[in-house]
Amino acid sequence: MTAGTPLGIQLYSVRDDIGPAQLDDTFARLVALGFTHVEPYDILSHTGELAAALHRSGLLATTAHANIVALDETAVLDTAERLGVETVIVPWVEPESIADRAGVEKLAAAINACAGRAAARGIRIGYHNHDFEFAQRIDGTPAYELLVELLDPAVVLELDVYWAGVGGADVFELLPRLGDRVRYLHVVHDREPGNDRPVLGVDATGRMDEVLALAAATVHMPVIEVVAHHSDVFPLVERNAAYFLGLGVSELAREPLDTVRARTRRPSAGEVGA
Repeated sequence: MTAGTPLGIQLYSVRDDIGPAQLDDTFARLVALGFTHVEPYDILSHTGELAAALHRSGLLATTAHANIVALDETAVLDTAERLGVETVIVPWVEPESIADRAGVEKLAAAINACAGRAAARGIRIGYHNHDFEFAQRIDGTPAYELLVELLDPAVVLELDVYWAGVGGADVFELLPRLGDRVRYLHVVHDREPGNDRPVLGVDATGRMDEVLALAAATVHMPVIEVVAHHSDVFPLVERNAAYFLGLGVSELAREPLDTVRARTRRPSAGEVGA
């Protein structure tokens, strides 16, 4: 990436520290570590507290995880608008629901329909993977690749590099092939102790600089996620932030908030499919 690229964190990484009474302190710590963005995983609970804490901290939430195909679509889009979310990302589906072609086609149709309605409100829809989309194959093709083929090009991808590798992908081959479909990356450089899931594909551990270089032309923002933690997670978050900041992500934390917002403004309805 280049200097000025925003740096985000999936709030699931600090899930034990984001109760309504904790938001201000936690967001202040994240700002101090160099983060410019947070990615909520539950925007329908305590929305007012989240909106207020974002405003006070100067952090932006331009992406959010919300399973819009399973939740109340209008409520999700209304809340996204309130929080300044530009891209609502489907974070998870049940693995068995896409175990065959019919299931993948059903999911793609549901996401595409949501994407059309969201676009009218200036909001993109995206999809975030885990490992099973790559491990599950349909006529020899990973379910993920079939899904991407069926998704409207306006639906953006948030590629989780770690989970893609666990599921069997070679992200160094996959990223160039997906091209500008990938607009966000879930990344982790220093994983939590004990996270030793076997990697069925190509292990990108220690190669995040190569991953970001491959995606530099199209990716809007890398989003750090550390999933499992059994004690204070902040030292691990700090090490990951320091690594990515050392690669040139991001100088935005040292700019005035108005400048940050101008650079990361929500696209107009006409730009959403771009």
